[in-house]
Amino acid sequence: MNTEHHEIHVNGLAVQIVRKDIKNLHLGVYPPNGRVRVAAPLAVNDGAVRLAVIGKLGWIKKRRASFTAQARQSEREMVSGESHYYLGHRYRLRVIPSDGPARVMLKGRTTIELHVRAGADKEARALVLNRWYRERLRELIPPLLAKWEEILGVHTSNWGIKKMKTKWGSCNHDKRRIWLNLELAKKPVQCLEYLIVHELAHLIEWNHNNRFIALMDRHLPGWRLHRQELNSAPLAKETWNY
Repeated sequence: MNTEHHEIHVNGLAVQIVRKDIKNLHLGVYPPNGRVRVAAPLAVNDGAVRLAVIGKLGWIKKRRASFTAQARQSEREMVSGESHYYLGHRYRLRVIPSDGPARVMLKGRTTIELHVRAGADKEARALVLNRWYRERLRELIPPLLAKWEEILGVHTSNWGIKKMKTKWGSCNHDKRRIWLNLELAKKPVQCLEYLIVHELAHLIEWNHNNRFIALMDRHLPGWRLHRQELNSAPLAKETWNY
């Protein structure tokens, strides 16, 4: 698909424009700082994009304000006593020096034990914890994926987990592949399920249009609450690049 990228300013607001071979214009506001992006058909000029943005300025401001107000964690130092999240629950980290293989263990509903070699630095500890998060998602995703593929009557050719800076998930419609953000391991499981349904629905309808919304309403009536829960959960401290 041919794409063109550039930026304009509307009332002092930076707007990234991506022109694609699509039929309709789509405007989005993305965390953590309210980046504004417009995906526009190739034939739509900057003037038309500018008018579309002006017509949505009130909505854009509300979305940006919600991101500004969203709780954010300070940078994690990977030391005992820190708060870390798993499936929406907050745990205290306990770092335990160990001569054996690095591993992570849950102790009840209060503590994550991180067993690592003495002297392991912050990056090494984070690598072990992120590997554990990935393993847990690899256990959680397949049954949810199978359930919703059957309900929606679609099938993915492949799926994967990766760290993403601006999206909770993505779908390649042509290759029938979906990606889910590693950060979802920290969010409530209903948020993970919502993302899976959302991305699978894109295999039926690529755009966020009325047909897509009707699909979500029919199959997951509470999806808006799950989306709100996801977007109100504390954001990880990241260096966000666009």
